[in-house]
Amino acid sequence: MNAQLREFTARVDELIPRLRRYARALTGGRDAADDLVQDTLERAWTKLHLWRSGSDLRAWLFTIMHNVHVNQLRSRAGAAMLPLDDDVPDAPVRATQSDLLEVRDVQTAVNRLPVEQREVLLLVALEHMSYQETATTLGIPIGTVMSRLARARERLRSILDASAGVNLKIVK
Repeated sequence: MNAQLREFTARVDELIPRLRRYARALTGGRDAADDLVQDTLERAWTKLHLWRSGSDLRAWLFTIMHNVHVNQLRSRAGAAMLPLDDDVPDAPVRATQSDLLEVRDVQTAVNRLPVEQREVLLLVALEHMSYQETATTLGIPIGTVMSRLARARERLRSILDASAGVNLKIVK
C-alpha cells in the first residue's frame, strides 16, 4: 500500500463518525444514514484519483456526501415519501423528561426545514465548518450560505415558537 493510500485510509477512518452524524441529521434515520455514508465512502474510493494528498479531506468527503444525497433525493422525487424516523440521536442526555422532549422538538423542527437550509445549518452548527468551507462543500457562493443560514435560523425559531405556543408580537 503506498503512502498516499495509507494516509487516505487513516484520515477517512477518523472522519467516519462525523460523516455518520451529518448523514443522520440529513436523512433523519439511522439506516438511511448508514446507507448514505456507505455510498459516500464507495464513491470516494472510486474517485480516489481525484483527491490531492494534503488537501482538506473532510471538505472533499462532505462534498461527495452532499452530491450523493442530492442525487438520491432526485431519484426518489417521484417515489412515495416515507415518514422520517423520530428516534432521538445517540447523544448523551440528562435523565429528565423535559430534556428528551426538547431534543425531540429541535430534531423535528430541523427536519422540517427545507433541504437547502438544513444542509447549511448542519454543516455550520453541527460540523463547525466555516462559511467558506460550507460554500465549497455545497458548491454555492458564500453569500448564499449566509442567507440560507439566516433563513434557517429564523425558520427554526418560528417553528419552535409555534410548537411551544408562543405568540409574541414584534415591536419596532
